[in-house]
Amino acid sequence: MDLGLRERVAIVGGASQGIGRATAKLLAVEGCRVVMAARHEAALESGAEMIRTILRNKTGTAPKILVAACDMSVAADIKRLVARTVAEFGAIDIVVNNAGGPPVGGFEQHDDAAWQKTFETNFMSVVWMVREALPHLKQSDQARVINITSTAVREPIDGLILSNSVRLATTGLAKSLSRELGQFGITVNNVGPGTTMTDRIRPMIEAQAKADGRTFDEVRDDRARRIPARRIGEPEDVAAAIVFLASAQARQISGQTLLVDGGATAAV
Repeated sequence: MDLGLRERVAIVGGASQGIGRATAKLLAVEGCRVVMAARHEAALESGAEMIRTILRNKTGTAPKILVAACDMSVAADIKRLVARTVAEFGAIDIVVNNAGGPPVGGFEQHDDAAWQKTFETNFMSVVWMVREALPHLKQSDQARVINITSTAVREPIDGLILSNSVRLATTGLAKSLSRELGQFGITVNNVGPGTTMTDRIRPMIEAQAKADGRTFDEVRDDRARRIPARRIGEPEDVAAAIVFLASAQARQISGQTLLVDGGATAAV
């Protein structure tokens, strides 16, 4: 299936690892011109070279990838990211808002600084990105805004009060934006990953294994058995949903939250 993504320009946040890197890879495979953004430039360069190598071996040509160091919790960084994208590629068609997940912990474990940092990283980053990219998205005939949130927006997760709270704000923002921006042909959606084998989940499993006196594989398999699909997701599973929402075929899908969790979320 031709997803209509060839030569589209996509900005992908958090692209140095995990879901962000997997998304950048799949968009590049579909022919997108990709801007990989994250705080750590060395990790971005490594990821970009990996994607280039894969595409060279597969097609004989290198994908068009721009690496841009950017702290998503800093408005000025996002402003520079958008300006650099337009200077390099002349357009923006797709924005994938993705930033690191908030720290774990309950209500009494977080001070005002933690709440403020989470608000800036996981909510205001979306506001700033859409604001800066909007003039260019309005010029696109296939404009997409896709936010990476969490299954916590449907079913709060114990010990993740920061994520439970701020992710819901992003979901409300996306729904409102979908109604305001639909007249310009811009769709706005969220993708909520469930348990996914990223660098955020691995340390959690390792810590639980150490505390329980079990192996990493035992704890991982135990978690997988609690998921109806009987497997923990991979970053590519989430990336596939993101790429579809960016496609031409997804033009009538907007204001929605798509969970990629193997059926684990019990809420309807």
